[in-house]
Formats: sequence, C-alpha cells, structure tokens
Amino acid sequence: MMIHPILIEDRKNTRIIRFNRIDKKNAITQAMYQTMANTIKTAPDDGIGVLIFLGQEEVFSAGNDVMDFMNSAMGADFRTSSTMNFLHALATCPLPMIAGVDGLAIGIGTTMLMHCDMVFASTRAYFKTPFLNLGLVPEAGSSLIAPKMMGYQKAFELLILGETFTSLDAKEAGLINHIVTSEQLEEKCLETAEKLTTLAPQALELSRTLLKGSFDEIIKRINEEAVLFMERLSSEEAKEAFMAFSEKRAANFQK
Repeated sequence: MMIHPILIEDRKNTRIIRFNRIDKKNAITQAMYQTMANTIKTAPDDGIGVLIFLGQEEVFSAGNDVMDFMNSAMGADFRTSSTMNFLHALATCPLPMIAGVDGLAIGIGTTMLMHCDMVFASTRAYFKTPFLNLGLVPEAGSSLIAPKMMGYQKAFELLILGETFTSLDAKEAGLINHIVTSEQLEEKCLETAEKLTTLAPQALELSRTLLKGSFDEIIKRINEEAVLFMERLSSEEAKEAFMAFSEKRAANFQK
C-alpha cells in the first residue's frame, strides 16, 4: 500500500494539508512541494475558505529533503522548481492560512509559518533555521518578514545565529499566536478555521491584504533569496558544511 507523503482533506470550507512522511521526519521533497503548491492554488476554486497545515505527532517538518533538494538544485532552473512554485503559492495565497506545530520545525518548516495568519504550537514544539550552519542564506522571504514580525535582533538570533526557539521563545517573538497541548492542537486549528469561514469572505480577503501588504514585495525578496541560495550551494563554505554533515563532524569554515 502506497503511503502518500502529503495528505489532503477537505472538511466543508476548510482544507487540511498534512505532512505524512514520518519515517523521514516529514522532510519535504520536490513532489511534496508541487502537491502543496497545486492544492493551495486550486483551493479558492474548490470553494475552500481556509487552509490548515499540520504535521504528525512530535514532527511538523525537518525541512528540505537534502538529497532530493540537491538533485533538483543542480538540475533544471531552480527559479521554476517545485520549491519556488510552493513558495510563490504560499506568499500569494488569498485565503487565511493556519498552522499547527507539534515537535520539530526546521528550516522551511519554520519559515513557511511566517506566511500563515495564525500559528498554534504545542508545548514540545521547537523551531530552528540552521541556514548559516550549512553555508547558506535564509529563504522563503524570511529575511524580509522575520525582522518586521519579531524585530531585527530576534530575527538575527533565529535566522543568522540559528538559535533554537522553544514554543515560549516563538510566542514572545511573534512567530506563533498560542501555545496549547499536543492533544488540543488540531482542535484549536479547526475551531479557528470555523470562525474564519463565518466571516464575510470579500471583507476578509481585503482586510488580510491590508495587513500583509504587497505580495510583489514578498515575491521579489523570495526570488532574490533564491538566487543567493543557489550561488551559495556551490560555494566552498557550503561544500565544507555538507561534507561535515555527512562525516558527522563540526564544519570548519576557517580552514
């Protein structure tokens, strides 16, 4: 029996997008990115009013599947990749988006939350973006959104130093809205989605756009980050970082 790594479930006007690759800690492949991009884009035409992103018990997402991502990045033009399709769909989605995070949220597992309107996290959730540990730069528009969301200093801690944020750290920084128990997580997301679907949809879309600002600015930053990200992948620093990762040692960027 084939196990689908992304599960899509529609409950009335709400669409749940659930990571389901637990054996790989919900690491995201290009196929998974494309599935999510497609379902985000088609949601309004399908009569969906709210999107919810969920993971599994103790695992939201470990970020990119490294090998799959590297194969994609070294192949066709990354600007037209499934990763970029997903990021563009996420950044321009006209519908409210909610996320429920239990356990680890690494890399894109954290930065994608910055595009969501409401984020609930369990008491055991934690957030980390180890971009510089890999000789890379932030992505998903996080270099633009995070400083606005949490202030420059907190954004520096998360995106540059790569510090691990607990649920409490994330709430204080403005990355998440509420901390709940793991058992309450999905219920709280669904309750909030139900409230949103009772609001006037056109007024909701307009109000959300006013709060978020121009989609063009976010897309521009996502594209700028992607160019630098691609350049960094072939840098000596990134090569050292990935070699150190495979050899299970600390990277030495000074040699």
